[in-house]
Amino acid sequence: MTLEPVHIKEIHEMVDRIDVCFKKDDNDNDDTERISNILERLRKLEYDGKVVLRSIGPVTRGKASIERMLQAEDPFPLTYSCDSGSTTAKTFDNGLYVDLCHCAMASTPSDLDIHDKRTIVAAAYTSSEKVYINTSKDWESFDNGSGRKKIIRIQPGLLKKKVTDILHDVALYLSESEHILWMLERLESESFFIMDGPIYPKRVMYWMVVNSDEVDIRTDPSGRKIIQNYIDIMDHHIEKKKPLVGFVKNPEDIQIMLALKKHDPGIDIPWLVDAQFFKNALSLERTGMDRRATGRYITYTNWFVQPNQFYEKMLKSTSPLVADLATGKFDAEDYALSFFMVFVPKLNTMFKIESPYGLVKNDDMRNMITRKVLYDLALNGIPKTLSKADTIAKIPVPERKHIIDRFRNSRIDTNYNDTRWDEKYER
Repeated sequence: MTLEPVHIKEIHEMVDRIDVCFKKDDNDNDDTERISNILERLRKLEYDGKVVLRSIGPVTRGKASIERMLQAEDPFPLTYSCDSGSTTAKTFDNGLYVDLCHCAMASTPSDLDIHDKRTIVAAAYTSSEKVYINTSKDWESFDNGSGRKKIIRIQPGLLKKKVTDILHDVALYLSESEHILWMLERLESESFFIMDGPIYPKRVMYWMVVNSDEVDIRTDPSGRKIIQNYIDIMDHHIEKKKPLVGFVKNPEDIQIMLALKKHDPGIDIPWLVDAQFFKNALSLERTGMDRRATGRYITYTNWFVQPNQFYEKMLKSTSPLVADLATGKFDAEDYALSFFMVFVPKLNTMFKIESPYGLVKNDDMRNMITRKVLYDLALNGIPKTLSKADTIAKIPVPERKHIIDRFRNSRIDTNYNDTRWDEKYER
């Protein structure tokens, strides 16, 4: 039996009672003043004696006319992007966990030789010391050298919780970072590179410095290799002065809102996620435009840098276990995460654009990157090259099923939700 009219009526009444509390007429002035105060604090946000965020230049909110952007020339006609597809981590009833990631790169204009190159990583884990897994010491070539593959294993006993999450991250970030490094010298110098998601493997880096009995990958060779790979990628782009961004489609960071609340416990901030605040700050009404201009403009912030994060600290000594883990060519601050926020009203979507400080501390480079990102968003909503890479790398559901069905000596571990919901439906 589904919902009947009497149920819908009562649910509507409950919704109205909640929704009326956020009526714009009552809260608009308070929100505008609150947003202005927060933006002012973002010039230099400190907590516990340390700078957690500072503005590169003045704090500003800009707007870009989509029509004018479309009439302009592409600042970087040659663009590359990298993405990976995954089977998602699978659990088997014999205690085996496996995730396979398939990484590819796309270019605009299309270069079939670039598109053909693939990197595949299979990451496995079982807590049993007695189980032997035939891993790959070196990369194994296939498809006449167009592809490379490797099987890796996280050592038994290192994971007691979050196994599927950690396994997925290791497979994903190892495949992507290795593919990027493999391809770097093949890419033209006068080009623009877009990474899908953040520029650093944040969760892997977090677990590399946290002392935990339940998740301990600090001594795992794959975790260490991933971090060094990303440092090498940043080194290449900073040294060659080649623009690189991480295009974060679903920013979930909470550091700014958390720092504001910790610095001033009495402050009343309704937002938990940084992107919620920036979406309000960049809404058309807050930037002095009519809401009817939804399809005509993109709004964005200036650039910020987040010093004193663990990204650059790991180059020094965050933990005795990783004191000599990552070696970089530049000052630690050059690896600091820098970003600006972009709001696309016609999509009602907020994006976070990341880059290492070593690149964007240069005014010209920062302006070129900003123009390129705004141009791509105006043209396609999502950068065209990023969408291409997603299409090439994706492992469709039927192929995923065929891959998992190849495990004939291991039976997939299912639960009620797995039998209730088909994989193609949202859960």
